[in-house]
Amino acid sequence: MKPVIALVGRPNVGKSTLFNRLTRSRDALVADLPGLTRDRHYGEGRIGERPFLVIDTGGFEPVAKDGIMHEMAKQTKQAVAEADLVIFIVDGRQGLTPHDKTITDFLRKSGRSVMLVVNKSEGMKYTSVTADFYELGLGDPYVISAAHGDGVTDLVEESLDLAFAQRPPEVEEPTSNERSIKIAIVGRPNVGKSTLVNTLLGEERVIAFDMPGTTRDSIEIDFERNGTQYTLIDTAGIRRRGKVFEAIEKFSVVKTLQSISEANVVLLLLDAQQDISEQDAHIAGFILESGRALVVGVNKWDGLTSDRRDEIKIDLDRKLSFLSFAKFHHISALKSTGIGPLMKSIDSAYAAAMTNLTTPKLTRALLEAVEHQQPRRKGSIRPKLRYAHQGGMNPPIVVIHGNSLEAIDANYKRYLEKYFRETFSLIGTPLRIEFKSGKNPFARPVK
Repeated sequence: MKPVIALVGRPNVGKSTLFNRLTRSRDALVADLPGLTRDRHYGEGRIGERPFLVIDTGGFEPVAKDGIMHEMAKQTKQAVAEADLVIFIVDGRQGLTPHDKTITDFLRKSGRSVMLVVNKSEGMKYTSVTADFYELGLGDPYVISAAHGDGVTDLVEESLDLAFAQRPPEVEEPTSNERSIKIAIVGRPNVGKSTLVNTLLGEERVIAFDMPGTTRDSIEIDFERNGTQYTLIDTAGIRRRGKVFEAIEKFSVVKTLQSISEANVVLLLLDAQQDISEQDAHIAGFILESGRALVVGVNKWDGLTSDRRDEIKIDLDRKLSFLSFAKFHHISALKSTGIGPLMKSIDSAYAAAMTNLTTPKLTRALLEAVEHQQPRRKGSIRPKLRYAHQGGMNPPIVVIHGNSLEAIDANYKRYLEKYFRETFSLIGTPLRIEFKSGKNPFARPVK
């Protein structure tokens, strides 16, 4: 099995910068702002032929008793429990702090092997940058610059030697040929996204805290349900653009939009105890533009009166009518009600998004649609639709060939979209139609 390395330290010492370098990615948010990372974040790294898993954690406050810092500390403690080795990162520019000593006390009691790493050491002599940290009693410190890559390769090689010594690999991890369905869970802050993730996983995997904006990064988590492999992406809540004041939230919005684009299926989560807002419609519009398959979950449905439920259904039909292709589910993430049907719709939406439509079937459906209703003339021109083929998946793209297709109006295009969707049972995914007109052999050449 791959060794697991946890990156631990107080806020803003460079844990996420090192995580990104080890995983050769930009998966963790990085900015000169303390407290950017909150949940634990997993990634895969490799040095030569040696693979490993690395866990990025938030700023660690081991003695925090309540609030968000306590929830973050729980996440870090869980990461330490899962790790074979802990890389304890300190800041070479700031020197030793009482906070570092508190973390050292916790790590010593954890029973895990610990490597002390002094980061942000570029341009500094080894003896001057490490002198204070011998007081922690964790042996010789390793000096690196995560931002510039100085000393990182040597650090990883030595850490893997130590991690393998703690848990020698006996059997290679089996590789699965099954493709994981990537589900991005999006919505406004505090609608219950993290609670839903924890319900699906059966554990407190991400922080669920009664404060808007608790999740700031997009966290990917693999899990299996009824024999199907999934990757859940718990995203930061998207606020209205005018409300995005903090630089942290600007980073979070970018990561959320990236997560939507990279997902196979997007689960848009709404709060039944709040009115459907303009921002909900904006998020839904972006999902539609991105072409992702979609399922809508109306959360916190429990406890509402029948009259209030009827009002919400009317509001949904009115404000989100452009999502008629998607399934809507009324659920309670906290009480685990409605989760089974929700997951079935996610499976169906994924299957629809990835469907393979043959040219004969598409062409037959196209000709039936035209026979049922022909496109309108534009002046003396009537468009001729001849055949169709599939031009892509996720979303399905139908390319229609013919003559004078530029004369087809938006209403007829919507008619064709609906006809194809109903013919091939494409529920839960947008459908895109592209027209390609053949050249008119009788047209006069342009001089």
